Amino acid sequence: MFIADYERLTQETDRFRPEELNPILLGLFGEVGGVMAAAKKLRREGTAFVGYRRAVEEEFGDALWYFAALCRRVGAPLHEVLAAASSQGYLSSVAAAENPPGAVSRVSCPQPSGTFDEVLLSLGANAADLLVLTKQVPDALARLTAFADAFLGALNAADISFADVASANVRKVRGRFLAPVPSDLPEFDGTFLEEERLPREFEIVIRQRSGGRSVLEMNGVVIGDPLTDNIADRDGYRFHDVFHFAHAAVMHWSPTFRALIKRKRKSDPVVDETQDSGRAIVVEEGLSAFVFSHAKTLAFFEGQSSLSFDLLKTVGQFVDGYEVDACPMKLWEDAILQGYDVFRRVKMGEGGIVRGDRNRRKLEFRPLGAV
Repeated sequence: MFIADYERLTQETDRFRPEELNPILLGLFGEVGGVMAAAKKLRREGTAFVGYRRAVEEEFGDALWYFAALCRRVGAPLHEVLAAASSQGYLSSVAAAENPPGAVSRVSCPQPSGTFDEVLLSLGANAADLLVLTKQVPDALARLTAFADAFLGALNAADISFADVASANVRKVRGRFLAPVPSDLPEFDGTFLEEERLPREFEIVIRQRSGGRSVLEMNGVVIGDPLTDNIADRDGYRFHDVFHFAHAAVMHWSPTFRALIKRKRKSDPVVDETQDSGRAIVVEEGLSAFVFSHAKTLAFFEGQSSLSFDLLKTVGQFVDGYEVDACPMKLWEDAILQGYDVFRRVKMGEGGIVRGDRNRRKLEFRPLGAV
């Protein structure tokens, strides 16, 4: 990835004001600490810390994001700072260029310098040196260059690909902060026959029977089994199918809803087994229960227009390896918030009519008896 492309693609995700410097400095320092913490776990737990590479790549990527934001505010473009850092003391080779235009690329790699611990301590020390940075600091460019040098050295010592770090960070931050382009979103079942697709529009009537059991009806037919909260604290989880409806309407994905309405993609045995059957259903149910336990402590997200990054990252870990993993975090956030908006209304009314519209990626609520 060209560094100039990285700068351009991530600048759109910068939600801080151009004059805000302290949040950027603190964010960078914190992410460098994350790199060092992940490295400490590797040393302590060895191969038991199986998430080392992914964790370190993510921390390096987040640190790079803040460093690019810092360079913008100081008026020193990231690509120029990195070029200055790699101009001295680096092994340089000429390689065949991967992408046109141009025939060759110059590749610079830091020469080994110190143990892994010493390299990481140098990265931390150079991050600390940036905490006093302002545009007026005389040696601002020198401090930025020193940090860039330490950053590149740490990447090399950790045996982490800079291209992988930058590319993954672009996908992460753009998927989290930018509204997705509808035409870029996956469809999942568009090539299947109508009877194996989730309906473009659907309407579910939710009623509560005596004894507190919720019952679902679609097109006048009961679907699924009556549900209770299954907990002493009556928290409304009997209405949790609303979350599956939100997944179907907004994400165009829900193995649970497919099973309820018998729309599994059985014409493709591989898709049926890996995406629509038991394990995928358990994953979605587990995901719904996990988010619910979090939402329960936050008034079921009432009044919230966004969700925490940590929650969304955990959601991503839940669905890793399944087709819906192709959907960006921003879409997950939209699906969860829409689902909980409808859930709160269904819970309050002890039932209601839920309408899903995949074309608009919307989930809507009407009270029972409404036209």
